[in-house]
Amino acid sequence: MTGADAGAPARTLALVESPVQLLNLLEWAHAERGGTQLADPRGIVEADAHGFVDADASGGTDASGDAVGSGDDAPGACTVVVLPPRDPMSRGQLRRMAELARDEGLAVRWCEPRTASAGPLRTLAGLAPSLMRASRLVLGDPFSRFVQALLPFSRARELVVIDDGTATMEFATLIAEGRRLVRWHRAGGSRGPRDLAFAAFAAHARRRLTAGRGTGIELFSAMPVTAPPGAVVRPNRLEWTRARFGPPKVRDGADLIGTSLVETGVVDHDRYLAAVAAIAEQGGATRYFAHRREREDKLRELSRRTGLEIVRPDLPLELVARRGPIGSRLLSFPSTVVHTLPLALAGTGVRVDVLEVDPSWLTGHASPRAHGFLSGITQAARSRHGLGTARNPLTNSILPAVTS
Repeated sequence: MTGADAGAPARTLALVESPVQLLNLLEWAHAERGGTQLADPRGIVEADAHGFVDADASGGTDASGDAVGSGDDAPGACTVVVLPPRDPMSRGQLRRMAELARDEGLAVRWCEPRTASAGPLRTLAGLAPSLMRASRLVLGDPFSRFVQALLPFSRARELVVIDDGTATMEFATLIAEGRRLVRWHRAGGSRGPRDLAFAAFAAHARRRLTAGRGTGIELFSAMPVTAPPGAVVRPNRLEWTRARFGPPKVRDGADLIGTSLVETGVVDHDRYLAAVAAIAEQGGATRYFAHRREREDKLRELSRRTGLEIVRPDLPLELVARRGPIGSRLLSFPSTVVHTLPLALAGTGVRVDVLEVDPSWLTGHASPRAHGFLSGITQAARSRHGLGTARNPLTNSILPAVTS
């Protein structure tokens, strides 16, 4: 900032689309305040019937119907815009995380661009004034097309990218190399009509998220991230999580942590279920913490085949584990949690082991980058956190064949 704005507190607008993004926004806000809480807890302002939230409103109602102020215009204020996905599990976790954000003094605005009767354009137009006023913009998912469509409205000279799990690692690499912002699990090849139609927004987002021309870029991350040229990385140590929850009660035995690699088309369904069954038997696991995007039919089949108790967390796993009770040993496939759980559970005595994904489990639709990316997550977790590796007891010869 320059001129009259120099030295003034930044007016911050944050855009989040998942429970983990909102958790990491709370971690960022906690670090930004030096571990203190705002004195003026705010409320949740709902969207109207069209899925539009009036970002200029001077007041509204929270989830309980109480009047609240917008907090949008106050220097130093942080307003969170929640752009929820359609799936019920994510929405439920986001609602609970939004209440925690309110308790921490953030103004929370709930928009419905994906279910709005008037479509996303009305939400875009409604958020434009707040985007233009914000001097600092915090993004939960720089790969999101909706977020990329909002970026042209922003005049912010400070941009912060908070953790969206392992996608943060890929984001940093792609920005550093000047490549298209494409998620690691998407297959290569030709782009479809929607990709081509959105190409201008994606190209603008890549330029906007590259440090330079008076714009500062910060990555706030618990992942092993190397800062792109001109950007800075600030470590996310999950200090808010540890201060707010726990320490947990640690129970005997192992818990298995689920993944959405099947749902994203990376890992074959039958091979995944066979691997989970074998791992649970060998590792003595009795509970399976489901990922919020795992399908119900898959989880029912998994429970029937393995006898595992399926747990559907009501909050991100870092908070559930910290709240307890939690197993003394956690078994996880390569994912964000092999980097975040060691931080969240530091000093509790809980052991986290990472399970390798065999290349033969990958589907024919998986990106050519998939196995290398997953292996990189595993290797980095071993190096940074000293995690053990839980060997998969299955061999390729007894895994079910992949069906096309």
